[in-house]
Amino acid sequence: MSNLFKIFDVSGSALSAQSVRLNAIASNMANAQVASQTPEGAYRAKHPVFATVLQAAGQSGSATPVRVVSVLESQAEPLAEYAPNHPLANEQGYIFKPNVSVVEEMANMISASRSYQNNVEVMNTTKQLLLRTLQLGQS
Repeated sequence: MSNLFKIFDVSGSALSAQSVRLNAIASNMANAQVASQTPEGAYRAKHPVFATVLQAAGQSGSATPVRVVSVLESQAEPLAEYAPNHPLANEQGYIFKPNVSVVEEMANMISASRSYQNNVEVMNTTKQLLLRTLQLGQS
């Protein structure tokens, strides 16, 4: 029975992690077309890094919660675009945009959204199992 309650911990931590992932994706997409005058000032895409939380020794095979270890900034070079009439153009006529692929971010958003939905479904199914177990004891 206690293992059923651990499912809530694991799914809850996964929901939290996917929420961080969705927020990072939304930030990346919102800033995908933001121009800068210098490469250093260009927006850098953010990507969360996940890890499992290690449980006490002796619990081999048990499910472990997930957590966000860090949110890394992309090291990809910004895209230089020749736009001499742009108000942020440098002396050579270039502006710098983030190297963010909106198509990749959309694919990541779909993946994160489905993972979030799956974990909600796991929690709902576990809740139903617990309720049915309690109803068995009343019969």
